[in-house]
Amino acid sequence: MAARFRLTLAQLNPVLGDFAANAALAREAWEAGRATGAQMVALTEMFLTGYQTQDLVMKPVFAERAMQAVEALAAELGDGPALGIGAPHLRDGKLYNAYYILEAGRIAAVVLKHDLPNDGVFDEKRIFASAPPQGPYRIGPLRIGSPICEDAWHSEVCETLAETGAQILLVPNGSPYHRGKPAVRTNLMVARVVETGLPLVYLNMIGGQDDQVFDGASFVLNPGGELVAQLPQFEPCVTHIDFEEGAEGWRALPGMKVLLPKAVEADYHAMVLSLRDYLAKTGFRKVLLGLSGGVDSAIVAAIAADAIGPQNVRCVMLPSRFTSQHSLEDAEAVAKALGCRLDTVSISGPQEAVGEALAPLFAGTEPGVTEENIQSRLRGLLLMALSNKFGEMLLTTGNKSEVAVGYCTIYGDMNGGYNPLKDLYKTRVFDTCRWRNETHRDWMSGPAGQVIPPRVIDKPPSAELRDNQKDEDSLPPYPVLDAILDGLVDQELSVADLVAKGFDRAVVKRVEHLIYISEYKRFQAAPGTRLTRRAFWADRRYPVANRWRDPG
Repeated sequence: MAARFRLTLAQLNPVLGDFAANAALAREAWEAGRATGAQMVALTEMFLTGYQTQDLVMKPVFAERAMQAVEALAAELGDGPALGIGAPHLRDGKLYNAYYILEAGRIAAVVLKHDLPNDGVFDEKRIFASAPPQGPYRIGPLRIGSPICEDAWHSEVCETLAETGAQILLVPNGSPYHRGKPAVRTNLMVARVVETGLPLVYLNMIGGQDDQVFDGASFVLNPGGELVAQLPQFEPCVTHIDFEEGAEGWRALPGMKVLLPKAVEADYHAMVLSLRDYLAKTGFRKVLLGLSGGVDSAIVAAIAADAIGPQNVRCVMLPSRFTSQHSLEDAEAVAKALGCRLDTVSISGPQEAVGEALAPLFAGTEPGVTEENIQSRLRGLLLMALSNKFGEMLLTTGNKSEVAVGYCTIYGDMNGGYNPLKDLYKTRVFDTCRWRNETHRDWMSGPAGQVIPPRVIDKPPSAELRDNQKDEDSLPPYPVLDAILDGLVDQELSVADLVAKGFDRAVVKRVEHLIYISEYKRFQAAPGTRLTRRAFWADRRYPVANRWRDPG
């Protein structure tokens, strides 16, 4: 009879810094594995601490307590399957990103990470020491190699494991989402499978951590690149994979296979999960936002309702004398469709009071952007007052197009604790609204059906800070603006590159100028969901004081 090995995969959501809660999740997964006769239960990279820890793990007491928690967990899990769990490791005065193998009441092996990522959102070379490649560890009949996350993105560690006797590769990951990331991972892991001839388990965590969203989407490959299991994206999952030894070695038997969503759904789920986790992990249960009758605040309201339920979302309409009747009607329609509370607080009185207070100093000047921004800042002031009074986190609603060119008011509509739209361009906002009206999923806490009236999506965007104002009075049309921003920000193209693609040079130079002079606003902006590889925060770090401009 062929030898068998059952591996339980735990794609779960740890809370950074909550060692006890993370250990409890590990015990639950271990119990589930033991109940089905698994020989090993696997968790993800740095699961015991949560991920990414950033500089927190460099605090000696943090790393020491984490290691103590691993030792305590090992002592508890004496009679049952082995457990693989990620945590920091101190050795000879150096700090490592490690994967612990707990078996028979002890730490049976410690795998140390070799390849440390130092790009995008990662700074691991600043935090951890690099260990030399190691050989496999044995669990029952099987020799398992565990390249930790980045170790499997390059060939060296996996080839060393294959050469030193590994029979399967188990890759624990803390790999954050960006649009198209599942395909990138699959292609890289197929390369490792082809190089080594070994089955490979890619196990990734889920959950939101500040701007980053870990999306799971774990999978299992057999030699040749055959996909034998695909776990869901953005959702917790504990499942089991059976391996069987044959004439050609160990092979994974077919497991669960789910279909991964397309980009618009993946982005939306990322925004919902990141907001839900940001609130839960920082201690907030309710949110509020300014609902203007426009498309951006409407989709943020929908995201919030889907994240924590409409009963926990307060929408506030803050009209001025420039607010149109249709904006009042549209805000009411959105709140009603979602089932959220809607309060209305006029800013006309406060606006007049500020005008009177500043009149002696503004005498002899023409009204302009300053007076427009006072309206936005009054709205921010009132929203923050409600947030402080009722303990509801204020959400800011500026999309990536606006954040890129500074079409937002610092200390005004930029006020807030989190921005789900921070990495979503305006044209994608429109697409996302239409998709949400047509789609409902089990993970959404908001209602099904049309939650954003078509007029909100189709009308010309406007900040309504003066009579008959339209966004296109100040900006290129959004399809043009977003294409230029994608080139300058996401692709780092030159002005000449974009002119060669057919864009007007004067328009490109103006957009480039707006991007650079708005850096100080982004430096002070709320965190928000990362959806691309060039999100405004850790992915893209530009100086605030900067006179350089592309001469092209």
